[in-house]
Amino acid sequence: MAAKRDKSNYIIQSVAHALDVLEEFKGGADELGVTELSKKLKLHKNNVFRILATLESRGYIEQNKQTENYRLGIKCLELGQTYIKQMGLLKQAKGILEDLCEKCGETAYISILRNSDVIYLDSVETRATVRVVSRVGLHLPVYATAAGKALIMFDSEEELKKKLPSELKKLTPNTIDNIKDLMAELARSRERGYTTDLEEFEVGVCCVGAPVRDYTGRIVGALSVSGPASRMTRERIEKELARHVMEKASELSRRLGFNE
Repeated sequence: MAAKRDKSNYIIQSVAHALDVLEEFKGGADELGVTELSKKLKLHKNNVFRILATLESRGYIEQNKQTENYRLGIKCLELGQTYIKQMGLLKQAKGILEDLCEKCGETAYISILRNSDVIYLDSVETRATVRVVSRVGLHLPVYATAAGKALIMFDSEEELKKKLPSELKKLTPNTIDNIKDLMAELARSRERGYTTDLEEFEVGVCCVGAPVRDYTGRIVGALSVSGPASRMTRERIEKELARHVMEKASELSRRLGFNE
């Protein structure tokens, strides 16, 4: 029997280029022009324009008629929402997020790991007047966030090196920026059962997180709460918030079939 061909042999270059165009918008730019995309992707402007025209015709790209630049279209949102709805983790997490938000009085999140980033998939926002900007949809570094550290807290040093960027950038004065200190922090997290972000990603914002496991025992997500440092003090995290987060992470794990 003939050996199976590698899937890379079946890649259609024009489709790959179209996806490259879409993925350029992940960088945070609201709009991009043909010339800018051409330079970034090293494609001829004619090719970029044709790709954009095709994507626009299907609703994945929109053109701002005033600037003549392009932005993501509504179809991208629809696909993303469909993906989120299909994930069993999120279906089970919604009610738990609501409970956690109510118990803590802070915004609750459910997150997953993708490469060296933590991605915030869904949240229930606090009703408090002072709150932090929602992180839903953001890709943030695992080493500087409570949710991210919860996702990697049981990894070996070898596994960590595969997931972490080559350089742990100092994002605030509190950011852990070397593997040795990160390993020590994760060891403390394993002992107590939860992780923290004490203004490590953003000054003035603190978070506490805990891992979520599925029926195989694998960590598939992280539950966390986030809020202003003025409310989320170290003492409050240790005496109150961490307990709520761990309890709800355990409940969500049980719903996913994990037998502690």
